Order: sequence, then structure tokens, then C-alpha cells
Amino acid sequence: MGQKVHPFGFRVGITEAHRSRWFAPKALFGSLLVEDYKIRKYVDKRLNRTPPFAAVSDILIERTRDELTVILKSARPGMVVGPRGSGIETLTKDLQALTGRKVVIKVVEIKNADLDAKLIAESIAEQLKKRANYRRVLKMRAESSMQNGAKGIRILLAGRLGGAEMSRTLDTREGSIPLSTLQANVDYAVAEAYTTTGSIGVKVWVFKGLYTEQDEDQTASSAAGGRARARGRR
Repeated sequence: MGQKVHPFGFRVGITEAHRSRWFAPKALFGSLLVEDYKIRKYVDKRLNRTPPFAAVSDILIERTRDELTVILKSARPGMVVGPRGSGIETLTKDLQALTGRKVVIKVVEIKNADLDAKLIAESIAEQLKKRANYRRVLKMRAESSMQNGAKGIRILLAGRLGGAEMSRTLDTREGSIPLSTLQANVDYAVAEAYTTTGSIGVKVWVFKGLYTEQDEDQTASSAAGGRARARGRR
């Protein structure tokens, strides 16, 4: 059996910052964990699965004693904010009703969607639903990422590709993907395309280069675990 390690989980606390940043006593931990899950599920359904399709790739959650901060990383921040901020206001009210807490929403723009594994995976899944030629889709997305500054990309499809009778896998690679190097900034995401012949799984790995001391994440904060950092060499 192959022993696979999640690229993000492998680096959490070493070079990657946590996606949920809060501390809670043992009695509250379970309920807050479930609340985080509900927030992520609701925001994903609201902004990614229904119009206006805001291309939200990551949802970061921070908690203090008084308020809950939700940081949304989106390729289309204007869709999240809405006309005159109406989208943010509605989302804030809905999350306050869901959690019963004071909610603050911050939106961070993803400047290059071709380097974000989640957005690439969702885009491929969307095209597969429309019965696009999967080989051409993979080739175009891989080349586009490499042209936009990726050091390496790997895309893996699995399922009844092209409506075939038997499911199989198709793997495309460009450049290098150093998965066992903690210093490497590897973005990873999974998406599913639900077609008439069955579901097709899409996995994407994007190697963006090595972490350096100078890199500053725009979502970094003063919260515990809120700042990714490069590992110093000894």
C-alpha cells in the first residue's frame, strides 16, 4: 500500500501557518471545531457552489474572546464584497446567526489564480462537467501554471475518463515537485467533477519555490500560528 502524506499537514507548524487560529479549554474545543467546519461548509456553498461564484480558495478562522474573524482568500474579491459592500454585510449577518458571535470578515485577493491549487482543481472539475477533452484541459492548465511562475505542477485525474467503461488514472507533470522537502512551498488541493457517467477526482500539486525569511504572507497575523516561516539552516 502506498503511504501518502498530505503536503499541507506535513508542513503545518513548521513552514505553514494553521488555518484555524484559536485556543480553547477542553470542554469547548469540540463545539468550536464543529463550528469551524460549519462556517467553512456554509461559505464554500454560498460563494463557490452558487452564483456569483467568487472563487474562494481558502478560509482562515481566528477567534478572540469577543469576536470571530473569517479571512477569505479569493480570486474575485469584488464578487465577495458585492455592490456597495452588500455581499459582505449579508454574509456577516448569516454567519452571526449561524454562530451566535460577533463576526468580522476580511477579504484577501489572490493575485495569480494560476498558482493556486484549489482554483486550478475546481476549474478542471468544472470543465470536465461540461465534457471538455480532459487531455487538452490538463495540458493547458499545466502549461498556464508554468508560464505564470510555478516551479512545477502535477495534476492527477481518476475515474471514468471520457465516459470509459472502466475507471483509470491520468497523471500530468511539469517541472519538479519536491514533496519530502519541508522548505518547499507545495500547494495541494482536491476537487470532484460529478459527471453523468460518475464522479472524477482531480488532485493538483503546485510547487511555488522555496520559503525564504523575506516572504511575508498577506494573511499573516499576530495570532498564534498565524505566520508561516522559513526554517533556518543549522
